[in-house]
Amino acid sequence: MQDARAKSVKFADLSLKEAFERLKGSRHEEQELYSQINGAIKELEKNPAAGIKIPRRVWPRIYVQKYGITTLRKYDLWKGWRLVYTLRGSSIEIVAIVLEWLDHSAYERRFGYHEK
Repeated sequence: MQDARAKSVKFADLSLKEAFERLKGSRHEEQELYSQINGAIKELEKNPAAGIKIPRRVWPRIYVQKYGITTLRKYDLWKGWRLVYTLRGSSIEIVAIVLEWLDHSAYERRFGYHEK
């Protein structure tokens, strides 16, 4: 059965949304990243749970402290980039909130994989 709640995607803050918009007018690689993120956003608008659920034991503390997350997911993009987001919802709406996008090495540092 399909979830009948309204679905949307938002950015965690205005500066992140502005950084996303700046990718559009940048060099070719950044334009491609913009296109990839935009495609992910469109997919998340249809299915907010499209990404992979990240186990709580590896959540970076900064996400919990800064955003008060209760769930964390990642959406894999091209060339090892990842879109990290959380979900918020009610009985009438579910919102995917983009926290950041990271390349492979930054993702591994953020999640402490280099330290283990």
